[in-house]
Amino acid sequence: MAEENKDGQEKTEQATPKRRQDARKKGDVPRSKELTTSGVMLTASAALLVLGGPLGARLADGFAAGFVIDRSRMFDPGFLAESLAGQVVSALFIMLPLGFVIACAAFGFSVMLGGATFSASAFAPKAERINPGKGIKRMFGLKAMVELAKSIAKVVLIALIAVAWLSYVGPEVMRLGDMPTSAGLVKATWLAAMTLLVVSTGLLVGTAIDVPWQLFDHAKKLRMTRQEVRDEMKETDGRPEVRQRIRQMQQEVATRRMMDSVPYADVIITNPTHYAVALSYEEGRMAAPKVVAKGQDLVAARIRELGDEHRVPLFSAPPLARSLFFSTKIDQEIPAGLYTAVAQVLAYIFQLRDLAPGAQRPEPPVPEVDEYRFTQRRVPADTDNDNDNDRESDA
Repeated sequence: MAEENKDGQEKTEQATPKRRQDARKKGDVPRSKELTTSGVMLTASAALLVLGGPLGARLADGFAAGFVIDRSRMFDPGFLAESLAGQVVSALFIMLPLGFVIACAAFGFSVMLGGATFSASAFAPKAERINPGKGIKRMFGLKAMVELAKSIAKVVLIALIAVAWLSYVGPEVMRLGDMPTSAGLVKATWLAAMTLLVVSTGLLVGTAIDVPWQLFDHAKKLRMTRQEVRDEMKETDGRPEVRQRIRQMQQEVATRRMMDSVPYADVIITNPTHYAVALSYEEGRMAAPKVVAKGQDLVAARIRELGDEHRVPLFSAPPLARSLFFSTKIDQEIPAGLYTAVAQVLAYIFQLRDLAPGAQRPEPPVPEVDEYRFTQRRVPADTDNDNDNDRESDA
């Protein structure tokens, strides 16, 4: 059964990107202690195998030097404490590379699942953290039971692996006492690294179980109700009147950009009053004529005015104008079904353009168009050129 919120609504929807981002800002990301523990243990064992020999030799030299006492200081009361402090500092410096590798592994594996985050809100005091009721609920909740089961299984598995390994290397451990100090420390370091490596392999089983569980548990915790998803969409997209204003501004910008292309059109095909479509065609550069502007009513009137101002030819062909208006989009080529009709118009316009002074004007063509076929397509307008019904439906 799906989890419910305070209002009793079931959380059946996956978390939205905004919900996950907000949770991340609060430091709420999936983490796996098993992944960090196993990663640190395996890295430490690998580092010991690589650095164990040199580190063991240096520790043996320092250990031997600690037993060398200068005769002049043999009766000095402060010599023992000074020598011990020096040996401790020397050992720390010797082990510094190993400590650095382990520290890097601890940080790297801790942020491997969920990424690196820092949130001050995670350190803020919360009353629920000291609430006994909440504490008891956490202790006996499903998550606590799962953690307890994992811990018991991990301890049993590691114990079995450790017993089996120690029984295998036991004779070698017993022989360390018969070896010289330097060789014994090197051998002991190698044995410790191998023991750590073998025992750490048992943690991989827990890691393989814990990582998917943590991802599932975190995704489940961030689930949302349908109402929360709708509320978030409203909050993200803004109020309806704001969206309508933004849309109107975008349409105005698109209309101005469209009007700037009208002076460069080759012909404006009109209804003649309700529709106007401006076409452009460059032979050799375009596969088919392209619509550079279109509109109806007031926008169509403005297109015709601009055409008159810049001497763009107007051609009245109501069926063709309506077909172009409803089946095309701005800056796109006309459909293949209108090639013949538009070619007739452009050929006529180009003949007029090249007509010699005093020559007889050719007869204008009458383009034949299956208007019903193209007006039913109703391609959405690119600008605020749609009719009143379209504007009402958008609102």
